[in-house]
Amino acid sequence: MSHSPETPPRMTIGLVAHDGQKRAMGQWVAANATVLGHHALVATGTTARVLKEQNPTFDITGLKSGPFGGDQQLGALIAEGHLDCLIFFVDPMEPQPHDVDVKALIRLAQVHEIPAACNRATADLMITSPLFGVLRAGSFPPAEERFAAYANRKV
Repeated sequence: MSHSPETPPRMTIGLVAHDGQKRAMGQWVAANATVLGHHALVATGTTARVLKEQNPTFDITGLKSGPFGGDQQLGALIAEGHLDCLIFFVDPMEPQPHDVDVKALIRLAQVHEIPAACNRATADLMITSPLFGVLRAGSFPPAEERFAAYANRKV
């Protein structure tokens, strides 16, 4: 299926925000409605609820809350090649009880070459880049190929 330059291909975008950043993410989504509007948006539980409240016209798929498995659900989407980018508004001033889940999610994005933004500034850079919509899940060789030495190591 070909796309005109005016209509970039539909991407699946993961959205997560720590509690102290959820309202800011809702405002950011609203401010970028034109760019985000035709993409599939997937968010962890409470983030999805807040985003839907602030942006009632958006179709946002809600997963479980982050501490209850939502971060792992997003990670599974990355590992299966179904998430094209991740936007995660992190609250760096607040300790997170599920910090290991957050680190695992960011690590999976790195391993699978999924663009990940961890604050508003990098999210703005991501969605305004000429590569937004071009670099998609599967744009790079699979992780198992890129890390063949690790994948094929003798144990």
